[in-house]
Amino acid sequence: MERTPPERAAFAEESASAPARAVARWAVAAGDNEALPFVIVDKVAAKLFLFDRDGGLRASTVVLVGLARGDVSPPGIGNRKLSQIAPAERITPAGRFVGEKGTNLAGRGIVWVDYDSAIAIHRVTDVKPGTTARDRLTRLSSVSPSDRRISLGCINVSEAFYDAYIRPTFDASSAVVYILPEARALKDVFAMPAALTVTIAAAEPARS
Repeated sequence: MERTPPERAAFAEESASAPARAVARWAVAAGDNEALPFVIVDKVAAKLFLFDRDGGLRASTVVLVGLARGDVSPPGIGNRKLSQIAPAERITPAGRFVGEKGTNLAGRGIVWVDYDSAIAIHRVTDVKPGTTARDRLTRLSSVSPSDRRISLGCINVSEAFYDAYIRPTFDASSAVVYILPEARALKDVFAMPAALTVTIAAAEPARS
């Protein structure tokens, strides 16, 4: 027997911002997630929420996101060397994406969010060895969302979270990834009815 989706996504007792709740509610109610699991990335809070296909919260975690504030990746950035990406261009783009499992150049599993812009969800340890890797681990443990703005644009999660939740989800199927805007209104990024939209400026950021 088919399961009847809930009227809205359930965050349980998890703290989440108004934009995150609005997008989750709309994704389930409108069927925008296409009966797939879905992820919401709240850049303002530097936090990720993973839902099952029916809108039940599987897990959440703090994340590292792009250093620069903005919602649109610079043109052609996916074809550049990392050393050629200026700090102001290190943006995690906002939008609706369909994430697919893949591998990085070292053969490690990642989730491609926007392949053309080289944006992925990956383990925080999957960076070149050295100070950068150590600094990212330190930043990931910070309670301040601003400290977790450090990546080149990719979404970094702990190795434990990736292996326990991200990898199994994307091994089973693709999943929709909603990355919330931080400089634009939700209605300018997602096809949501006006009654469900809230502006980023008016919303309280999620507590990590």
